[in-house]
Amino acid sequence: MQPETSIVSKPLSQKKYRVEVDGSLMGFKVIRNSDNVTIVNTQDIGGLILSDKFLQMSAVLPTSHIFGLGEKRARFMNNVNWNTFALFNRDRAPTEGVNLYGTQPFYLAVEPDGNSHGMLLLNSNAMDVVLQPTPGITYRTTGGILNFFIFLGPSPKEVVAQYTELVGRPFMPPYWSLGFHLCRFNYNTVNATRNVWKANRDAGIPFDVQWNDIDYMQDHNDFTYDTKRFAGLPDFVKEVHSEGMHYMIIIDPGVGASEKPGTYPPYDRGVEMDIFIKNSTNHILIGQASHYTITTKYYILRNIFNKAIPDVWNTGQTVYPDFTHPNSSSYWLEMMSNFHKHVPYDGAWIDMNEPSNFRDGTAVGWCAPEDLPYKPRTKDPDLKTHTICMDARQYAGSHYDLHNLYSFTEAVATYFSLAEIRGKRPFIISRSTFVGMGKYSGHWSGDIASDWHDMRMTIPELLSFSLFGIPMMGADICGFRGDTSTELCKRWMQLGAFYPFSRNHNDDTSKPQDPVSMGPEVVAASRAALRLRYALLPYYYTLFWRAHVQGDTVVRPLFFEAPEQNNLHSIDSQFMVGPWVMVAPILSQGAATVRAEFPGPHGWYNILDGQFIASDKSYELMENETVSVKGGGIIPMQEPPVQGPVTTTNTRSSPLQLLVVPDRDNQARGELYWDDGDSLNTYEEQKYSHIEFTLNITEIRSTVQWWGYGVPSLNKISVLNQPPIKMVAINYQPCVKPCEFTYNTQTKVLQITANLSLDKPFNVKWYEKLKTPSPNWRSWMGSKNNP
Repeated sequence: MQPETSIVSKPLSQKKYRVEVDGSLMGFKVIRNSDNVTIVNTQDIGGLILSDKFLQMSAVLPTSHIFGLGEKRARFMNNVNWNTFALFNRDRAPTEGVNLYGTQPFYLAVEPDGNSHGMLLLNSNAMDVVLQPTPGITYRTTGGILNFFIFLGPSPKEVVAQYTELVGRPFMPPYWSLGFHLCRFNYNTVNATRNVWKANRDAGIPFDVQWNDIDYMQDHNDFTYDTKRFAGLPDFVKEVHSEGMHYMIIIDPGVGASEKPGTYPPYDRGVEMDIFIKNSTNHILIGQASHYTITTKYYILRNIFNKAIPDVWNTGQTVYPDFTHPNSSSYWLEMMSNFHKHVPYDGAWIDMNEPSNFRDGTAVGWCAPEDLPYKPRTKDPDLKTHTICMDARQYAGSHYDLHNLYSFTEAVATYFSLAEIRGKRPFIISRSTFVGMGKYSGHWSGDIASDWHDMRMTIPELLSFSLFGIPMMGADICGFRGDTSTELCKRWMQLGAFYPFSRNHNDDTSKPQDPVSMGPEVVAASRAALRLRYALLPYYYTLFWRAHVQGDTVVRPLFFEAPEQNNLHSIDSQFMVGPWVMVAPILSQGAATVRAEFPGPHGWYNILDGQFIASDKSYELMENETVSVKGGGIIPMQEPPVQGPVTTTNTRSSPLQLLVVPDRDNQARGELYWDDGDSLNTYEEQKYSHIEFTLNITEIRSTVQWWGYGVPSLNKISVLNQPPIKMVAINYQPCVKPCEFTYNTQTKVLQITANLSLDKPFNVKWYEKLKTPSPNWRSWMGSKNNP
């Protein structure tokens, strides 16, 4: 993968940065001209090594506040005290100090004054990164080239926008994917799946997407379903669709190879199209099954035809599609399309795509010795551990060089297959990732434990992946491994309801943990948190549009809005959703409150009732205060139905609301992006609407920037932190029935109820004193004497 680079037509006249290269010294410097700060210095640092399987380069940096570099389990701000960690895609349960599912060799560095830069090493080989207290950074990679890209900011949000402009802007998600998702490994039958789906709907849990894990398959084989235990799966999916909901399936990259020849098309067609990864002798990579014993006769037969196979999750042998092969996209489309004709799924969960292997390399034959001059600190004996041989052959080269790209190439094939099959926006969640993955897929944090520590550590990972340009990110709510508890699951639902990707999922050996199974306390907490999430979906959707078009983040750290406030840099137990909404969850066992930081200079308010909380101080929050809004924002919202099941489908047809939160100067701004929520290329084809809102003292105005798709009307405006109000005017006319307004003296919230169409600009103004208007109301409203 080589990102596109911009070409300028003429020399730049005013350069903000300069690059210095001295022929007598090794390396280069990048210097910011405004303050003469060297942001990256590799000049004569020492340790530069360029060889076939070991490359090293070091740089001195202007700050120790370094973020990113993943995937790893760690605090959001990196430890620079001689901290060495490996980047090499590996299937293992997340824990500290080991390489995990993805490779993201990009960092963001934030200086004390808020100036920032980023750097990407675009290299797909296994590597170590060493952070040093100088402060400095050393890259040690086992192949490829040292291909660096530096992003000059100077703000953190500009660094991320520049980064995603290079590697690919995040995909525009379908609206339904922003709803709540529910899954479990081993529902075991379609009836059990339906019972859980129905019970949670009937309990009033806002809910959009039902999933099935590999237990829906026949012998865990891709593109099949068990016609006994899941005999009614196609009808169930149709039932889900009839309720305005959607259905997701898991697809593992390993294709079963133990079925009788001619009975399993995914294997037979793959052999015919020659798209499976080969071993060093150019035969399909061979492994040994572990789930059951294959007869000697059958094993010899398969070996004769050189078609076999590493052990993974199938009840037999497994082969891996080579997604760099020219035929692989046609093959993948054919397999996905054929299965979609039987089970009309709506999106794909691509798991185990590091790629994972339950054997180390191969069981029949052997892998070539790796013979590395430098071995990254993976804490495994070999790179082949729990994956395939490094000398395995792919169309584009050796697996040694392509291993970390496997999930990326699978995501690209899956994305275009879904678009072709459904004719709508693809939705993909992948466990393994690489640079640029956010253009095609979201990510979840994998097989985390059901414990308090793992819940807390989902926030740093969420923030890190926002830097990597993968905003569709979440974690298994209530944990994947082990039994959760009522208290833990309640707190996790109150947190996970605000992950961009919000899914409750756990494994087959743990007790059921969907909200209804956990009991009334979890149901009540889940319902309340998810109803607030659904009310905020117009805001979330607009943020995803900005990410898709401009490279903004959706979830972000507190310091993104004020990077010069150094005390915010280390905070990773709270997070922002866009620039205005903050989530500060309760993360400790037995706690009923949480202390959170509320940065100045603007005030923060409880999103539920508008009550002022704090400004420029820390504050102890109760559980009904953990979501707050910052002064300066106008937030589009959409209250979900009060009665009956709640989905994005029935919520999207409801009226909209505005939550107006003045800053200390009584100013605020906001916007709404709206389209049909599912079609391809709606922005590019201008089939959308974009409306901006502004508050100036006591007047709200809307501006229609583009109108290309119908938007629900506005039925309520809530304005926080107001003095007592005596009069309201809408579009230069007094607010009289059916228009109404109320003022709450305790919370200081002005609430205006009216029916406002958004296809043309509107104006809303309010007054502390009752005025007797002149005969010409419009003239009176606009007069200089009017306060």
